[in-house]
Amino acid sequence: MSSTDDTLQHVSDTALWVAYYRAEESDRPDALFRDPYAKLLAGERGRRIAGGMGPTSRYTRWTLAIRTVIIDRFIDAAIRDAGVDTVLNLGAGLDSRPYRMTTLPGSLRWIEVDHVQIIDHKASLLASEKPRCQLERISLDLADRAARRQLFADISRRAGKVLVLTEGVLPYLTPEAVSDLAADLHACPNFDFWIAEYFSPESYRYINHPHHRKKMRNAPFRFFPDDWFGFFQSRGWLPEETRYIGEETIKLGRKPPMPWYGFLFRLFVPRAQWQRFRRMTGYTLFVRNAGNPAN
Repeated sequence: MSSTDDTLQHVSDTALWVAYYRAEESDRPDALFRDPYAKLLAGERGRRIAGGMGPTSRYTRWTLAIRTVIIDRFIDAAIRDAGVDTVLNLGAGLDSRPYRMTTLPGSLRWIEVDHVQIIDHKASLLASEKPRCQLERISLDLADRAARRQLFADISRRAGKVLVLTEGVLPYLTPEAVSDLAADLHACPNFDFWIAEYFSPESYRYINHPHHRKKMRNAPFRFFPDDWFGFFQSRGWLPEETRYIGEETIKLGRKPPMPWYGFLFRLFVPRAQWQRFRRMTGYTLFVRNAGNPAN
């Protein structure tokens, strides 16, 4: 976390990158959320990484703001309406929701899991801050499947109803790794909900654009299923609700980062095609299908 390099050196560096965008969003007069901890967590390196990403930054900055609102609302609803008493944030990075979300009940258990360097970095920076709920941090390499299964089993024994969050995690995993994770989560009967990203096949050509691939060469996307929802359904996770970035940005009044001629061009795009464009990416709330064991 202390490298002076301006580029992404490891997937864990993306935590600094997106924390900087949360700080930028928080400084806007029309901010969609306020994260008073983001600037501290991102540090100078987070700012330099963001500055070196070129056009990739413009899109990521926009989607980060919208996805944060989507996930916040999913979490609020799951706690308020579904009785979730534990949030398990896998690959938690530098997320500060246990501190900044004013709606979290004090009785909620929030468990963050990530690599030791991320956990230690975050704990040291936020040592003087008080979370709004019962926060626990666990240092673990999630690629260690045996250790991961043991952790899930322990949490399952101690929790009532669990919501799993994997924000910005799955795209960096192989299909086999995502499949194994889905199976391990499904094996815990009280892991009822899972929030994860959605990418349509149409989005893959943008993700695999040479410029984007060059900037992300040390943290490449590797998860490109032909049927995103079908992949999870076959492993026991049903899509309950999906909120798409392109649709939510309209509701929130935040213009997407398109040049002026892009807005003109949309006038000539068939409605069905434009609808697909608005639904290229998003976040999904999955529910565990107890009657369909994972593969």
